[in-house]
Amino acid sequence: MERISNLTHPAVEKTSGWINGFIGVVIFSGSLPATRVAVLEFDPVFLTVVRAAIAGLLAVTWLWLFRARRPAPTQWRSLLIVAMGVVLGFPLLTALALQHVTSAHSIVFVGLLPLSTAMFAVLRGGERPRPVFWGFSLLGSALVVGFALSQGISASPTGDLLMLAAILACGLGYAEGAKLSRSLGGWQVICWALVLSLPVMALLSLWLAPASLNHISLSAWLCLAYVSLFSMLIGFVFWYRALAQGGIAAVGQLQLLQPFFGLALAATLLHEQVSIGMLAVTLGVIVCVAGAKKFAQ
Repeated sequence: MERISNLTHPAVEKTSGWINGFIGVVIFSGSLPATRVAVLEFDPVFLTVVRAAIAGLLAVTWLWLFRARRPAPTQWRSLLIVAMGVVLGFPLLTALALQHVTSAHSIVFVGLLPLSTAMFAVLRGGERPRPVFWGFSLLGSALVVGFALSQGISASPTGDLLMLAAILACGLGYAEGAKLSRSLGGWQVICWALVLSLPVMALLSLWLAPASLNHISLSAWLCLAYVSLFSMLIGFVFWYRALAQGGIAAVGQLQLLQPFFGLALAATLLHEQVSIGMLAVTLGVIVCVAGAKKFAQ
């Protein structure tokens, strides 16, 4: 399934990578609005572990159906980092943050995700970006911090700090997973990371399950299904495959579209107010991250 034929033309393969990457970004764009709806009725910790447990069970089935080879002993450490970053870290931290801030507010921070991924690529891969890269990164960070401070008492410092921590965790998981996908395969990376997490997540799901589920609305159930199936598994299948096909640096820039998609979903589905300031800051962050990516090497 994951292996790409050696006869595939490089241009066709690269185009396929961009298409898969675009699909992955669109899927991920719905994660924060869906999480925002779900945490209104589910405990955020329970939501985190149950979505990982559901996705983990699906991953076990997927790996068995395609008879995927087991990771080498040296690859399990990287899989643990991926699991801590994108299976536990980002979902838990964003779920906690969205108890304090709106999804529209949190999506501004997603503009820092490509930069976070690039920074961990530097730390994990030993790359040495040019000074211009750090100039763009500092400016983008200043825009985000300035925006958060400008909200005054109407914003939540707790929510902002949790979102920043979530972006760091996700960046680490993306960078580590992208590196590992070169040898293990794109969809196998997220599946094995979910399987690695499954025993703990399943036990915690049973332990933290609410006494009654009668009060949970259909919209909350649908959002749980979305973040479990699409955000936790299917989105990564497209995303890691795209990184393997089109290159990490090139396809990774598609993440810059995610804040725009997320803001559109927050406005249309959740009827949240998207201010001109939010749009301006998001656009500014995207410009800064694009510049940083350009001068990353």
